[in-house]
Amino acid sequence: MFNYDANLCTLVVDGRFITGFDEGAMVSAAKDEESFSVKVDAQGKPIISETNNPLGTITTTLSQTSPSYAYLMQKAKSTQEFPIWVTYAGEPAEKAGGTRARIKKTPDKEFANEAGGREFVFQVFDYTEE
Repeated sequence: MFNYDANLCTLVVDGRFITGFDEGAMVSAAKDEESFSVKVDAQGKPIISETNNPLGTITTTLSQTSPSYAYLMQKAKSTQEFPIWVTYAGEPAEKAGGTRARIKKTPDKEFANEAGGREFVFQVFDYTEE
C-alpha cells in the first residue's frame, strides 16, 4: 500500500526550488495533445497518425505572499527559456517537465479579505514524462 505525501513533490524552475504554494493543488503537468489520432478509411480500416507535438503545460498556484512569487514574476516578464521539472519522490516516483520553458503571462490578481492565489502557466517546448 502506498501513502501520498505532498512534501515529496518539488517544483524546480531554472534550478530554484519553488515554495509558498496556495491551498489545493500545488502543481499540475500535462502533455498538450494526445500521442496519436485515428481516422477510418472508406473500407473501415483505421489509419493511425502519430502526433509529434512536443508541447506540454505545467501550472502552479502560489500564495500572493509566497517567497517565490517575485522570482516567478521576473521569469514571466523575461523572454529567456529555462528548465522546469515537477518531481514526486514518493511511490510511485514521477517526473515531468523539460529543458525549454517560458511563462505564458503574468498571473491575474485578486485582492480580498484573505491572501489570494497567483496562477503561473508554463509552456514547455520539449515536454517529457518519466
